[in-house]
Amino acid sequence: MIHTIIEKNNYQDSIVLMLLTNHLEEMPGVTSISVMMGTPANKDIFKTGGLYTPELEDATANDMVIVADVENQATIDELVKEAKTYLEEQASKNQSGATQERVKTWDKAYRLGEDASVSILSIPGTHAALEIEKALDAGKHVFCFSDNVSVEDERRLKQQAHQQGLLLMGPDCGTGIINGIPLAFTNAVRKGKIGVIGASGTGIQEVTTIIHRLGEGVTHAIGTGGRDLKEEIGGTTFKDSIALLEQDPEVQVIVAISKPPAKAIRDEVLDLLRASKKPVVSIFLGENPESHEENLFHAHTLEETAKIAVALLRGTNPTLIEEETLAVPSVKLAANQRTIKGYYSGGTLAYEAGMLVKEAFGIQSTTAAEGFILAAEGHEIIDLGDDIYTNGKPHPMIDPTIRKEMLAAAAKDETTAVVLLDVVLGYGAHDDMASELAPMIKQIQAEAVEKGRQIAVVATIVGTDEDPQSIVEQENILKDAGVILCESNAQAVKLALAIVDHPVTEEKKPVHAKAATTVEIPVVSQRLGQLLSADKFINIGLSSFTKAITDYGGKVVQYDWQPVAGGNVELQKAIHYLKKVSLKVEG
Repeated sequence: MIHTIIEKNNYQDSIVLMLLTNHLEEMPGVTSISVMMGTPANKDIFKTGGLYTPELEDATANDMVIVADVENQATIDELVKEAKTYLEEQASKNQSGATQERVKTWDKAYRLGEDASVSILSIPGTHAALEIEKALDAGKHVFCFSDNVSVEDERRLKQQAHQQGLLLMGPDCGTGIINGIPLAFTNAVRKGKIGVIGASGTGIQEVTTIIHRLGEGVTHAIGTGGRDLKEEIGGTTFKDSIALLEQDPEVQVIVAISKPPAKAIRDEVLDLLRASKKPVVSIFLGENPESHEENLFHAHTLEETAKIAVALLRGTNPTLIEEETLAVPSVKLAANQRTIKGYYSGGTLAYEAGMLVKEAFGIQSTTAAEGFILAAEGHEIIDLGDDIYTNGKPHPMIDPTIRKEMLAAAAKDETTAVVLLDVVLGYGAHDDMASELAPMIKQIQAEAVEKGRQIAVVATIVGTDEDPQSIVEQENILKDAGVILCESNAQAVKLALAIVDHPVTEEKKPVHAKAATTVEIPVVSQRLGQLLSADKFINIGLSSFTKAITDYGGKVVQYDWQPVAGGNVELQKAIHYLKKVSLKVEG
């Protein structure tokens, strides 16, 4: 029996609704359920999922819709009651002391946030480009968490930002640190003298948390978005960020992180880094550098990147860093157990794992299915944060469902020897991911033992002792579940490789003279330089993002965004254009 409930003018963020759906699915009497806003795109998803009803035609983009297949009417009444309670609890948790101002209109948000340097965007991707443009027109730097922005819009808006002396971080910018203040899904990292630039996912998180654990800190970690070093975008944000960190007197060492970039853009970025007067560490995942350059060090892994940066900051010789000696446990493997399965919530960590496994087994570059970083010779490395897994579902950093399914599947594959996992802590991440994963880990290990073999589960925790979750408690829960914990993702992958008799070691790299470059790092504008001291923000969308800002002494105006003009993007653009023309005429 399918029922439809439409809550008029009750706009909720998609992440909140995904989590609400998961919560309501557990209720007795619920066969299937989906909770979304009544947008045209979401109505199509209801049709695909077999939950479409005629009543949905009356829903608008600002209406929350619950469609459920339930056993009886009484269950519907309980669902509505439980949904209301859940949303009230979420709102209370997110609002408690986390913001100084809370508004519902764009005009008021920008009036109250007139002195804010940065707008943070976490709204549906179909609306993000227009809101980015509004923020840039208002003279704000932009941190865009939203994804599904077109390449054409990203290129256009990054050029606009560059021309205005502003920085567009993103779209699809998962994490960042500005002036020591953590943004979005980020870890609690002490402020220090190292500046980081990266695509803004778990690559930044892995490097900055290791820097923290080694006793140093980070001034800025600027996310560029995953497509910035693609040919179509041209590295606009990455290049402007290099210039910005070069000018910052607080930054003594620069770190540049990238997943595989377009070669031409990579070369342009390296030329710019060679022009820096500060020590620099670069890592382009997928490459295994054979040498360093004077004052420009080329790392192979994220752990090596962090260790070189700390050594440079302390004035010690990075080439003398000793590789960790791994204690390889005894694992009872059957003759056919030879494959490694990696199920990652972090895309950059998955890239690093895929790179190391390919190198160890001599696997040539292969074209893997969407979402797979590597699928060859039985090995699987999967980025579970890829759009194919998160479309209409929460990210694996906050929802363990997909990884539990993958763990169960790995146990059924008799070739599986080792399973690799990451557990990412920090603001926005799951409150207790270790407890969610532990029962399934125990189950697959017990099933393997019953069949006369073992499966090694090797994991790394990306986090610090200052994160909202207790890293010690997470470690203890995983260890009790039989997980072998490593200090970094690189160590975890190397340990997995050693377990299957394919150990790898890092070769010492010589230091050569820096390659010649005719490029000069441009002096940044006063407006761009203001980003270095930013401590006031406008948060547009997910109110949970305000907590990290206020915890670190920042101030924030919370704009509870919802689509205007019935969610019609073209009409929204027309209204914005007319408003811009009107302001020009008045000016």
